[in-house]
Amino acid sequence: MNVLFIILVALIFIVVAIAKFKIHPFIILLLAAVMVGFLIGLEPQEILGTISQGFGNTLSSIGIIIAFGSIIGTFLEKSGGTKKIASTLLRIIGTKKSPLAMNITGMIVSIPVFCDSAFIILSSLNKALSKKTGISLVVFAVALSSGLYVSHVFIPPTPGPLAAAAALEANIGLVILLGIVVAIPSALVGYLWALKCNTPINTTEDITPDNTAEPTKKLPSLLAVVAPILIPILLIALHSIASYPTAPFGTGTIVDVFAFIGNPLTALFIGILFAVTLVYKTTSGQERLGWISTSLQDAGVIILITGAGGALGNILRAAELGNLIETHFSEIQLGLFLPFILAAILKTAQGSSTVAIITTATIIVPLTPSLGLDTEIAKALAVLAIGAGSMTVSHINDSYFWVVSQFSGMTTKTTLNSHTLATFFQGIVAITLLYILQLAFK
Repeated sequence: MNVLFIILVALIFIVVAIAKFKIHPFIILLLAAVMVGFLIGLEPQEILGTISQGFGNTLSSIGIIIAFGSIIGTFLEKSGGTKKIASTLLRIIGTKKSPLAMNITGMIVSIPVFCDSAFIILSSLNKALSKKTGISLVVFAVALSSGLYVSHVFIPPTPGPLAAAAALEANIGLVILLGIVVAIPSALVGYLWALKCNTPINTTEDITPDNTAEPTKKLPSLLAVVAPILIPILLIALHSIASYPTAPFGTGTIVDVFAFIGNPLTALFIGILFAVTLVYKTTSGQERLGWISTSLQDAGVIILITGAGGALGNILRAAELGNLIETHFSEIQLGLFLPFILAAILKTAQGSSTVAIITTATIIVPLTPSLGLDTEIAKALAVLAIGAGSMTVSHINDSYFWVVSQFSGMTTKTTLNSHTLATFFQGIVAITLLYILQLAFK
């Protein structure tokens, strides 16, 4: 049976089961993984091993990060920290522009930080702004997720585009410059689509408009509130800069220090320490323990769903999509559109943008001369075309999809109609802009 047809059937099964029959995503994703495994001819033990490996690999990279991020978010909420940040932002930029502020914030933050981690860190702020302004949380979720996503796929030192630039031997500085040029309008497209998603959602969290007076209790200082958010981001950014090919900080002990404290696990743990200081003098140890327990319970569901998505993605990778795509498309003269299409197929099929970027770059390398993508400008545009494809689209087999969904209290159907469509429009606009740039540089 054709692999692409199998994958299409599996994705339809997942969407219908979750959206129509309301079966829990964790169960459906694992069932889909087993189904695809049998249909592509894997042995039962191989299926189980592949699922376990995919589940484990996904959780090893993001499981603890989700838990740490959830703890930070809980402490920011319970301490009044998110309300403090929301009030400050609203005072500076005004109520109507707060979703745009989150969009721009996302684009900046995600240059050094994985979009998953950054969304987790900033999700509590989204909720506070939604409550403060009365604007649907869906608007803020999509505005933030789309802003984060563009830098994740376009601008080094994010690992995906950095690896693609290295594979294609593209000028990294040129990739960064052109990546910013493409990222800004792509982020704004996500913001504009977010504004069309201003619909109420059913969630267990209280996100109704907050029209009450400010609480009488003294809120933490702005510096103390932003520290749990900014310090992890800065530490991760320093690690990214220190790891840059030009070695701006040298190659000595300081690089090792940055590698340790800038690891997302270490950085977010440090963020937790700063979060605890917000309430250390005003709460009891038992109260703080209860907050942590609650946050871990909430994170547990998200972690399991994310891991199940990783399991499905690993099964799909076992189908050897890269070889299949190379066989079918290597001789088609599509120029800049070929890397976009390949990355889009890989992204849509297996979920990971980074995997899609790296795999596509590997396939494209020997094809660049015949595609007319062997000049300095063309190589940089090819890297970005791969990035554009890798964001088209984020859906149910993407861990980022579930992070956005679960941390925003959105149903699967709502997330598909908002976040997924936003990534589709962003990808299409990005490749259109890249094509225009290619014509301009000829």
